[in-house]
Amino acid sequence: MSSTLSFIKRPIEAELKIFEKKFRDSMKSDVPLLDNITRYIIKRKGKQMRPILVFLSARLCSETVNDSTYRGASLIELLHTATLVHDDVVDDAYYRRSFFSINALWKNKAAVLVGDYLLSQGLLLATDNEDFSLLKIVSNAVREMSEGELLQMEKSRLLNITEEDYFKIIRQKTATLISACCEVGACSVNAPKELQTKMAQFGEKIGLAFQIKDDLFDYTDNSKIGKPVGIDIKEKKLTLPLIYSLNKAQKSERKKVIHTIKNESHKKSNVQWVIDFVKESGGDNYAIQKIQELLSEAKNLLNGIKQNEIQPSLMSLVDFIATRNK
Repeated sequence: MSSTLSFIKRPIEAELKIFEKKFRDSMKSDVPLLDNITRYIIKRKGKQMRPILVFLSARLCSETVNDSTYRGASLIELLHTATLVHDDVVDDAYYRRSFFSINALWKNKAAVLVGDYLLSQGLLLATDNEDFSLLKIVSNAVREMSEGELLQMEKSRLLNITEEDYFKIIRQKTATLISACCEVGACSVNAPKELQTKMAQFGEKIGLAFQIKDDLFDYTDNSKIGKPVGIDIKEKKLTLPLIYSLNKAQKSERKKVIHTIKNESHKKSNVQWVIDFVKESGGDNYAIQKIQELLSEAKNLLNGIKQNEIQPSLMSLVDFIATRNK
């Protein structure tokens, strides 16, 4: 996996190095407590997939990136980090990617205020430099993410999510931000509107595939996965493999599965029974098929864009999503 990521990042390594410093600078404050917390946030950064997508998209559309590209990548990271900090407070989560969350170390009040600070820093970064088109793209994405979370909460309570609902939820919750990364990259280098739209569509396709793959891990017994098997079932979340299986089931079997998830999913044996039901119904294979369809559509979009040295990295990124195991 690391070798694949190294290949994906190779054409934009110089840009990512410059970005790291600019992103650190964008979080600086005169308040020591705030500086301590933002340093902690920077130290536990993940694979940097969002800035990678911004820079690859910009370079696909232009030979060079510019200051607007760096600000666009910082804007996305600031606003996304703010939403994660707030999510951990809402979810009472004490860990994120094996690190303590901000609210676990500094309590909820500090975490909410830090999230607000990051949000305002992102807004100021864009408005001070008149990057209004970038701000509009990212603000739309954050709004969609909030709506997606609320729609999922509403539907999860009733356990009546259809496949159409599911795709709407994951498009809003996950795919819109990935789409925004690609659109921001293209927009930052003043690519033609048609190309910006194509990059946004490409981002949406890979974002949808990424989330379905993540949901599929719930039915995969693999110690490399950071997510425990069956966690979505325990949390009463209906994802694509389960939705497909419920649609195929007889009415009595469907009622039994829904009852088990609603009332008895705290028992490990019941969770395993639901997993077995999904696998026997072909729900996992259906999800794999949908991933392949979406990634094929993403590659077709890329093939319709001019070829340059960035193309192999983005193609490799599509394959990385299909084959990742954590």
